[in-house]
Amino acid sequence: MLIIGIILFGLLAGAIAQLLVGKSGTGIDWTLAFVAGVIGSFVGGLVISLLAGDGLALRPSGIIGSIAGAIIVTALWSWWRTRSASTAD
Repeated sequence: MLIIGIILFGLLAGAIAQLLVGKSGTGIDWTLAFVAGVIGSFVGGLVISLLAGDGLALRPSGIIGSIAGAIIVTALWSWWRTRSASTAD
């Protein structure tokens, strides 16, 4: 059950990140939302939770860190895609 919760929260964090970054006007790329959400949630949530002293418990600091991590992953992915598209021309 925990794995399903992590996946669903990762999707939610990735979708929020795409909306905040403004990746595209065509809607949410769910593959990117999943990847950015899970990676961002793991790295950002874990780091912020441990720095705040909350441990591995589900706390607001971990949720904020998860969304921040997903925003960073989404922004880096968007930057990399536009960079590789411009060098291909």
